[in-house]
Amino acid sequence: MELLKEMLMSSLLPAALAFAVTAILGPVFIPWLHKLKFGQEIREEGPKWHQKKSGTPTMGGIMFITGIAAAVAVTAVISAVRGNFSVAQGRGILVFLVSLGFGIIGFIDDYIKVVKKRNLGLTAAQKFLMQVFLAIVYVMALYMAGELKTDIIIPFVGITWTMPVWLYIPFVIFLVCAVVNAVNLTDGLDGLASSVTVVVSAFFAASAFIIFSEFGISSLAAAVFGALLGFLIYNRYPARVFMGDTGSLFLGAAVVLMAIDTGLHLFLILVGFVYLAETLSVIMQTAYFKYTKKKYGEGRRIFKMSPLHHHFEMCGWSEVKIVTVFTAVTLILCVIAYLAI
Repeated sequence: MELLKEMLMSSLLPAALAFAVTAILGPVFIPWLHKLKFGQEIREEGPKWHQKKSGTPTMGGIMFITGIAAAVAVTAVISAVRGNFSVAQGRGILVFLVSLGFGIIGFIDDYIKVVKKRNLGLTAAQKFLMQVFLAIVYVMALYMAGELKTDIIIPFVGITWTMPVWLYIPFVIFLVCAVVNAVNLTDGLDGLASSVTVVVSAFFAASAFIIFSEFGISSLAAAVFGALLGFLIYNRYPARVFMGDTGSLFLGAAVVLMAIDTGLHLFLILVGFVYLAETLSVIMQTAYFKYTKKKYGEGRRIFKMSPLHHHFEMCGWSEVKIVTVFTAVTLILCVIAYLAI
């Protein structure tokens, strides 16, 4: 009975509440974005057929962030009233707040793009410095609270490596910035980042609740899961709203911080394989183009276009097919990752 109550509180309630709030916001928030003319400008470097999406409202990430915030707040209040608010729930709230900070960086970037009409938004250096700052804030907050755990679970072998603090801190800062930007790169097709992250959040919800009994993280992961399902009502193809950097930077932070909190840092290679593949495609394409331009006088490409989802588009795959395949791959790898803990 107690387990059922805990499941209701830390999984079902936050998921249902986040879904409801996000879904209800859609009919109000999307027309408001239209009214403000907060439409996404489509970059000319992308596939030409994406130009028809120009003007689709962006900053939709505010919808699911609001849903997640409502779920986190209600769960925390209920736990406090019941007298069983835990340190683990406090860490879950910290993960949400730091993720919100990354969402604010994305909001600033989106605002510059849609209001100031600067299509590239913040510079790469500005984004990077802000992201590093927030990653440091997260690590220092844990350290000062005596909650900085340097244990890293090695997949498949059942071994936990306690990394030295002096090495762990820069590793975490690098990991946070890398994953946040990887999720941002993945957000390039209708419903792609949302669908993939729905599966990833389900993995963390199940892992945190069933294996680690980390109810703070399971509650947050369940809220992300529910909110993204609500968002997909409007974000699936053809999208009525984009999440923008507001949403993608928030999601990237939430994913990586949930992995860090549960000691599943290395499992991101599996559960976040799509994010990794998207990032590697950009790195490989850029490096090869520069190398061949220097050697042969003209740049050559490995992929028809990067990130990877655009390559498959140029190969004739529909957006729906790409999203379906990438999500299915993520689901399979998340099952494997769960069994490998």
